[in-house]
Amino acid sequence: MGTNKAFVRVGGSPIIERIIARVRPLGDQVILVTNSCDEYEYLGLPIFTDLIPGKSTLGGLYTAIAQSQGDYTLVVSCDQPFLNPDLLRYLIGLREGYDVVVPLNRDHYPQSMQAVYGKGCLDPIRRRLEADQLKVIGFFAEVRVREVRGDEIDRFDPLRQSFINVNTPDDLAVAQALAAQLEADER
Repeated sequence: MGTNKAFVRVGGSPIIERIIARVRPLGDQVILVTNSCDEYEYLGLPIFTDLIPGKSTLGGLYTAIAQSQGDYTLVVSCDQPFLNPDLLRYLIGLREGYDVVVPLNRDHYPQSMQAVYGKGCLDPIRRRLEADQLKVIGFFAEVRVREVRGDEIDRFDPLRQSFINVNTPDDLAVAQALAAQLEADER
């Protein structure tokens, strides 16, 4: 994108503000994990830098789980402007008895940056980080995973809009069009 995706405007506001508005009602604590803290200070949230620097998304996930005050942490990325609070609430509600609750997209691939993680993930993730094995779902075989599939997701988000992320200018154009459509539908 050539810029910090979190601050790209979709539907009139930065994606990060859209995300915070959707997740704030879902729990007691909202934290940010970033290595560019100054940009996010205006949001007034606790901000943490990677506990193990240079380990990509898996390092950020590890930091989020470790810094969270709760036994479980809902983790979302900063580039998903259409998160569905009802789907997220459903994921949170499935957490008991699992270390990870993760929705699968239509291609049956885990949406690991829109999932719930328990503290039991910390040791398996740490081992992966230390081995420089940074694939986010690489540790899933070592923990109890609850996959959330088709019909379950369809109850909340049949068009899978919550899985749209903004990585390219083309993605941004799609997101802008969808935001305009959703705004028009609400009128």
